[in-house]
Amino acid sequence: MTIKHLMSGLAFAGALFMSVDGMAANWLMLQGTEPSASVGRAKLWGFVQFQYQLDASDPNENGQTYIPPKMIGPNLTSQDAFNVNRARIGVRGTGFPLDPNVNYFVLAELGNNGITAANDGGTLITDASITLNHIKGARIRAGLFKAPMAEEGLQAIHVFDYINFTTVSNQLMLERFPNNRDSSNAGGLTLTEAATGGFNQFDKPVGAFRDVGVQVFDAFRLEQAWELSYAVMVGNGNGLNFSDTDNEKDVYAYVSLENLYGGGGPRRQGLKIFAWSQTGKRLLDKTGDGVYSPAYYDRERMGFGVKYLRKPFRATMEYMAGKGMIFVGPDKPTFDQNGAKPNADGSDGEASGWYVEGGYYVGNKWQFDLRYDVYNRLEGDPGANGNSFESEWKTVTLGVNYHFNKKTRLTLNIASRDVGSPEWDAGAGPNANMDGIAERYALQLTHIF
Repeated sequence: MTIKHLMSGLAFAGALFMSVDGMAANWLMLQGTEPSASVGRAKLWGFVQFQYQLDASDPNENGQTYIPPKMIGPNLTSQDAFNVNRARIGVRGTGFPLDPNVNYFVLAELGNNGITAANDGGTLITDASITLNHIKGARIRAGLFKAPMAEEGLQAIHVFDYINFTTVSNQLMLERFPNNRDSSNAGGLTLTEAATGGFNQFDKPVGAFRDVGVQVFDAFRLEQAWELSYAVMVGNGNGLNFSDTDNEKDVYAYVSLENLYGGGGPRRQGLKIFAWSQTGKRLLDKTGDGVYSPAYYDRERMGFGVKYLRKPFRATMEYMAGKGMIFVGPDKPTFDQNGAKPNADGSDGEASGWYVEGGYYVGNKWQFDLRYDVYNRLEGDPGANGNSFESEWKTVTLGVNYHFNKKTRLTLNIASRDVGSPEWDAGAGPNANMDGIAERYALQLTHIF
């Protein structure tokens, strides 16, 4: 997971799509800077998302208990639920007329999701950053903001074409942080037990693809309408938590190359090829002796991909891989899937995944989407009795968006999931829990203001 990996990934993605025209956004510039024509010192903005989800999964082999993938998050207390999953309000602007080279970005989350659920539903700040644009070619952004990483996490969520993330983004990139205490894993729960919140064993909010730190970044116009962007960031590696708990820092690197054809904002015309990496360490106690005695574990992530959209068509491909601190469930804060170390141990485990998605637009109202994503978790796990605990997650998602206007849309997703551990028979080992994971239906209304 080095610069060599980044550049080879960039070259691979470029070879796939170099001859295609398209549209893609530069999220580094859209989120970190303000246009020179920005109005006033403060612009109030935000969005609300209301949804209903239904999980059609069957209970575990014993016919009574369930595991988190069979429940609706973030509360994981039932198989169907209404939810105001996001309600964000923020302000952004520049120091104009005092200093137009300084801009800021502040955003707060009031909805019910992985950010707020661990905080008993309280409001949390998700973004609070200042950007200094005084040095040509090296803008400096400092504070809490989205780290330069995978496209699915870096992009603005209110223009995300689907309702739920791919499995690889959700499990590999949407980080869960170890508890500041020794915590035992929970097993499958009945619906009554789940209603008490027994699945939510992590006591910190998800990372939300964000970190507190300093980033140097910019975008450069090259010949023949190409744009090269880069970002290097050093952060605490502690997500939305403002403090640094392990005396270590995460290092992020990002590069993208985009062929521009006009337009602007999140739907500007162009073809974007990108690659990124993240390296850091985490403190984790998995001794199980009731005494907090953590050790350091490496956490590495990398990926590359390409984004294409030229109406009426859209297409995206992204690959991600990681080593260390592999998430194996909200009921397993030790990152150990089955409690029989070293088998199924995500703290030193490896995983990878990818997705391909596309869309077709009919006029200005209708949008039809299709996505296929694959995630291989605990790759190379030694297993027990010759059977590895590696699991495969394959999902096909059908989607329809109806745009009432540019600010309001209704999204319907139907996700068909195929999950299991290939080296175990049906009903045996981890498949005793994974068997029965099935379709998930989701409907979401989004309004941007």
